[in-house]
Amino acid sequence: MTNSHTQSHPILKIWCVILGLALLITGLFYLIGGGKLISLGGSWYFLIAGLLITISAIFIFKKKALGVGIFALAFVGTVIWALLDAGWDFWPLHSRLMFPAGLMAALLFTLPALRKYQFKAPMSAVGYGLGGLTALGMIGGLYGMFIPHPTVKASGQDLPLVPVTADTQQVNWSHYGNDAGGSRFAALDQINRDNVSKLKEVWRFQTGDMTTGTGNGAEDQMTPLQVGDKVFLCTPHNNIIALDADTGKQLWKAEVNSKADAWERCRGVAYFDSTQPLAQPTLAGASPVTAVASDSSCPRRVYTNTPDGRLIAVNADTGERCQDFGVNGTVNLLEGLGEGTKAPRFEVTSAPTVAGTSLVIGSRIADNVAADMPGGVIRAYDVITGQLRWVFDPRNPDPNYMLKAGEQYKRSSANSWAAMSYDPAMNTVFLPMGSSSVDVWGGNRQPVDHKYNTSVLALDASTGREKWVYQTVHNDLWDFDLPMQPSLVDFPMNDGQTKPAVVIGTKSGQFFVLDRVTGQPLTKVVEQPVKAADIPNEQYSKTQPRSVEMPQIGNETLTESDMWGATPFDQLMCRINFKSMRYEGLFTAPGTDVSLSYPGSLGGMNWGSIAFDPTHRYMFVNDMRLGLWIQLMEQTPEDLAVQASGGEKVNTGMGAVPMQGTPYKVNKNRFMSALGIPCQKPPFGTMTAIDMKTRQIAWQVPLGTVQDTGPMGIKMGIKTPIGMPTIGGPMATQGGLVFFAATQDYYLRAFNSSNGEELWKARLPVGSQGTPMSYVSPKTGKQYVVISAGGARQSPDHGDYVIAYALE
Repeated sequence: MTNSHTQSHPILKIWCVILGLALLITGLFYLIGGGKLISLGGSWYFLIAGLLITISAIFIFKKKALGVGIFALAFVGTVIWALLDAGWDFWPLHSRLMFPAGLMAALLFTLPALRKYQFKAPMSAVGYGLGGLTALGMIGGLYGMFIPHPTVKASGQDLPLVPVTADTQQVNWSHYGNDAGGSRFAALDQINRDNVSKLKEVWRFQTGDMTTGTGNGAEDQMTPLQVGDKVFLCTPHNNIIALDADTGKQLWKAEVNSKADAWERCRGVAYFDSTQPLAQPTLAGASPVTAVASDSSCPRRVYTNTPDGRLIAVNADTGERCQDFGVNGTVNLLEGLGEGTKAPRFEVTSAPTVAGTSLVIGSRIADNVAADMPGGVIRAYDVITGQLRWVFDPRNPDPNYMLKAGEQYKRSSANSWAAMSYDPAMNTVFLPMGSSSVDVWGGNRQPVDHKYNTSVLALDASTGREKWVYQTVHNDLWDFDLPMQPSLVDFPMNDGQTKPAVVIGTKSGQFFVLDRVTGQPLTKVVEQPVKAADIPNEQYSKTQPRSVEMPQIGNETLTESDMWGATPFDQLMCRINFKSMRYEGLFTAPGTDVSLSYPGSLGGMNWGSIAFDPTHRYMFVNDMRLGLWIQLMEQTPEDLAVQASGGEKVNTGMGAVPMQGTPYKVNKNRFMSALGIPCQKPPFGTMTAIDMKTRQIAWQVPLGTVQDTGPMGIKMGIKTPIGMPTIGGPMATQGGLVFFAATQDYYLRAFNSSNGEELWKARLPVGSQGTPMSYVSPKTGKQYVVISAGGARQSPDHGDYVIAYALE
């Protein structure tokens, strides 16, 4: 035995123990988990691979080169299995191959020493050569982690930049969605895809009002308004502030200081100018817009509605309360709602909707708390006096019935919590409707609930009379309430003409395109047969609407092959969990067993809503892909004493939550691995462009990196564009850009609207959940892009920033 052999023996022994332990732990985990997976009808790969890896570990402990060969057999099989199981999709292959490749490289580099220890030819060229190639492959995999991997690549050339004309240029951003129809489109092109790289921060304002960061409904989700030389914004406690549009300097502040347990949000404010002529409808038969007093001492006003039940009007010029509105500038929104209206059981969560001269107000009714809850009545108030004009009470036989003294609105009816839209040509307001209480059990639902729940509702803005209603889910048991502002667009038809339409995205990953006048679908919708679960007396629908002519976003039927993990270990556990649950696709009904809902009520598309480019008929929308597992459990006598608060945490991760007045309590949580990563393959959030002319996805790219988030709440600090869940909305511009900020990393980004390429980004001090807006200053002629940054969802970092960008 040579001296070198003798000297290398202790090092090789220690290394083989370390390597053998890594192989043994991996092999045993695969064996045990793989056996469980097979018992559930899953893949045999992990059991077979685990057996080979365990045998390999034994030989490595014995310092036998045969262990390398046995693992090589397992690795080659892993590569073949991975390609068959995942195709050439980067992230699924990365999850399946990187860890085994690391073990393979380590073994190959050890091979010459093992053979030398056995007094065999070392085969150094083979060991080091193949080991080097494996390591190079891993380096390629690491490099690929920092490259976006579009799920749909754009084809063709850039869309042409069509110059804005004097007639088409945007004057103000005077509504929450820019215009009353919620386009989120800035008809401005001073900032465009050719010069956006020169965009710089020009002013920054801090409101002095931050959320408490409880994570139970405390987020800044504000989109400012701009009218003339002023920018109007609200804080998480509904304080209203006016800024100079060019400098960001505060002009005035109206103190509101709303107090609502577990809900500190203001998505936006509304604006009305009584000195401007009223726009009367042009559609034949539409009711006229009601005239209002023009001699008010508060001619221009800004409105906010608070989570604690107030509707407030302030003078847009001074910030003082409009004394002729309600009582000293305030209307009490809790009147007629009865008991249990305190936040967070009842909250007004979206900006008021100015519909002609009516202020239309909806509300959020807390999910899965009790069968007896405040009603979801929709109300309209005079923009000047604050007098109640009309109501729409979905459970009342006469939904427009006006209460007499001492009466209450019907309890537990369907509500409308998201932003609404208004068409002045029709004098019609369009509402996205939620469900009657509770959300995941419908045994007590009434016939009117089956009409209005989870539907688009069109009401006459002057009278509140129903024009039409279109339901997108029958007997909604998934909390698939319509979460976004309906977009009023001119929809291109197959005959080359356009038709006024209402387009809305859903939590179920679908788009419905409806005739704005009749409410009938303009694209094909089929009734898809679905299965019932095992809840007695549940009013299961045998079918559900499926909008098949429009693209489906992130709602594919998952298979075991779609399971993912940062390592093979959490992927295996996700596979076991997936196979352990009942899952029948999109409309898997909750039952007494554990079932999977994908996308769940947290997934799909949400309140950020759609941006629509009318020049090229492109629609832009972000989504998040977060499945939920859910189980209904019979309540016990002890459960009757438990009252859920109604905060957002009631939806996930709290264990079994009693639903008072029903036979059940509900237990649900996000479908995630032990590392806190969604169990299905990435991306977990995307930006999608849809060509409305072809009704096809033009491009789809992942949104956001793990730089400011990560497993178990640990910030990864790496800019891996895996695509993370998002919640705010996009803004499109005539400069060929799509701006977006509501990622879990702290950036405002600009994408090429033609192909989804990221052209620019700016680091924010904290994350944002707001939607960007843009305007041109009437003083300087400069175009600004403005974003509110108060903290990203699930982030510990909070702020109070409003930041403006412009060209140098």
